Amino acid sequence: MKRLIVLLGVAGVSLSAVFVRWSTAPSLILALYRMAFSAVLMAVPVLVGRRRELRSLTRRDVLLCLASGLFLGIHFAAYFGALRATSIASAVVLVDTEVFFVAAASALFLGQRLPRRAWPAVLLAFAGSAAVALADSAAGTNALLGDLIALAGAAAMAVYTMIGTVCRQRLSTSVYTFLVYTSAAATLLAAALLSGTPLAGYGPVNGLTALGMAVCCTLLGHNVFSWGLKYLPPAFIATVKLMEPVFASVWGLLLFGERPGWLTVAGGAAVLLGVGLYARTIGGDAGKREEREP
Repeated sequence: MKRLIVLLGVAGVSLSAVFVRWSTAPSLILALYRMAFSAVLMAVPVLVGRRRELRSLTRRDVLLCLASGLFLGIHFAAYFGALRATSIASAVVLVDTEVFFVAAASALFLGQRLPRRAWPAVLLAFAGSAAVALADSAAGTNALLGDLIALAGAAAMAVYTMIGTVCRQRLSTSVYTFLVYTSAAATLLAAALLSGTPLAGYGPVNGLTALGMAVCCTLLGHNVFSWGLKYLPPAFIATVKLMEPVFASVWGLLLFGERPGWLTVAGGAAVLLGVGLYARTIGGDAGKREEREP
């Protein structure tokens, strides 16, 4: 059941590319709006129902959450920038190479080496994602730059995931995400001010798309991932996110007429199979985690 909930979170996150395509504001501003809305939406339940937990936070807890939010802000700025320069499929696929950064970091810093039998499933899922990217029709310097920016977003997201794994052993989902989203919004605000990017004047459509991302993609997406980090290995969370290109490609077809070719369809099937095999491989270990949520 926990793995199914995380999968539904991936479906929510995949809508992010749709909202970005509908918006007109600079990527940095759109990311700032999204994180600001997300922090505000989390503020009420936290300040009303989690005041005792907030008072019990240690300096280490706060610093880790601030660091996590810093990298989340970098991730969104990079991801939204990539979506401006390349196709939905390429941007989402390359951002989701996070799984390899997470697997390496898990082995180096947490001692959580992937079982040998799990690697074929991970590689199959990534091969499917690569096939989706190869099927992309985008070309030229802008597309290449977008691909590189997406890879930077993947690395930042991996750091966010790893720090979140540590934080979620002590903090509830609501308190952790509130602090992280606030930190991410502050990071993006600082970046906008330093770059001289105007903070307002972009029209209501950008406020609505940012609010849509805050609700559908952050609260019903990233919050689910943060919840899952308490019960499931971080490499599992990162691997399941590889299904995002499949969902995003469907949205691209339905809403923007980005019709996938046979390579995209084959790649999507490989992603689904790889994630399914991976979930089955580590399912026994994940099932041993405690069921309770603080």
